[in-house]
Amino acid sequence: MNLTLCLVAIMLIPLAVAGLALIQQGLGRSRSAAHAMLATLCAMGIAAIAFVLIGFSITSFQGGPAHTLAVGSFHFDWIGAEPLAASSLRFDNSIDILAALTLCFHLFAVGIAAIIPISAGSDRWRIGPICAATALLAAFSYPLFAHWVWSGGWLSQLGPMFGIPAFADMGGAGVIHVLGGLMALSVVWIIGPRRGKYSSDGMATAIPGHNIVLVVLGCLLALAGWIGLDSAASMLFYGAPPEQVIAIVINAMLSASAGGLAVVATTRIRYRKPDASLSANGWTAGLVAGSASCGMVSPLVAIFIGLIAGILVAFLIENLELRLQVDDPGGAVSVHAGAGIWGLIAFGIFGPASAGTTAENILAQLVGIATLCGLILPLLHGGNLLINHFIRFRVDSDGDWQGMDIRELGAGAYPEFVIHADEFVPR
Repeated sequence: MNLTLCLVAIMLIPLAVAGLALIQQGLGRSRSAAHAMLATLCAMGIAAIAFVLIGFSITSFQGGPAHTLAVGSFHFDWIGAEPLAASSLRFDNSIDILAALTLCFHLFAVGIAAIIPISAGSDRWRIGPICAATALLAAFSYPLFAHWVWSGGWLSQLGPMFGIPAFADMGGAGVIHVLGGLMALSVVWIIGPRRGKYSSDGMATAIPGHNIVLVVLGCLLALAGWIGLDSAASMLFYGAPPEQVIAIVINAMLSASAGGLAVVATTRIRYRKPDASLSANGWTAGLVAGSASCGMVSPLVAIFIGLIAGILVAFLIENLELRLQVDDPGGAVSVHAGAGIWGLIAFGIFGPASAGTTAENILAQLVGIATLCGLILPLLHGGNLLINHFIRFRVDSDGDWQGMDIRELGAGAYPEFVIHADEFVPR
């Protein structure tokens, strides 16, 4: 592994954070824009500190200490055994490079998982509960699944247990994005829809994002950050050689492009005009879905994965909003959980067949997806319900109408402009 290249790739990851932050605040109301950006900063900071203090001891690193359970002749690796506060790492000339790079990567990766739910809770999720929920995610939920997949845990040892290939997630489609999307789903279940989103008969009202220009700019920044995220994860956890980074760059661009263009075409056909906000979600969905396989598939397959991700997200957003009344302003559940699950399955279908047959590879991926939905989601939701019992997630009855900027920060994001009321939204 080229340590310098890996470190450079890690240093690109904050661009993904900046891109997602711009997308999230741009798709929300103008009167909650500053709140969304500050919540992103708070979530990043809390996630980094909580992960260092507790999370890294659970995640550990490849070859690091771990607690195991003996099941017959097999030792079930279920949790890391690093000391708290990363106290085993020495930051001098004798530094353990692999452990330090792993910690450095996770500091940013866990932050991305933590900020994904902010867009789902836009206009009504308070900063205090955001910080509390982020601390719980970064200290326990994310580290646990990351250990199972990337640090020698049981999902990476499915062969000895069940005779199938290991669950594989080259760039974090499952560990980061599906987990973050499931966290977003839990948040939406708890806080409910924005005031005025649904009429008394259950019909949804369109509440457009306030700044699509920033949303599209966020998509471009996210591309650079995703290249760093995918490259660093592939090198750290799967030993990808430096030359494979070229394939990662190509496939990231192709999957994002296919996802965005798929939604442009889909909305043009269905509504006669392309929808800019949905198209931006399609671009991000292509990046998310492509993260599972990174540079391990051909460019043609990367295009196909992004194409299906874009079409899937366009229909998921519509059906979650209209049929299930899931008010998700940024499309986080569809973009990150929906497209991420598709990307994991697609890697089982199109990924390298050296470890097993296509059916066995798909089965291994389904085991990982079932773990996310059957174990991690209840863990996330149970923790959020507990936090909500003590610190109310949702702002008071008039808060989301008045705006989170004024309610929680005391000032708006655009003080020199007149912010009009949403006359098109019924009170």
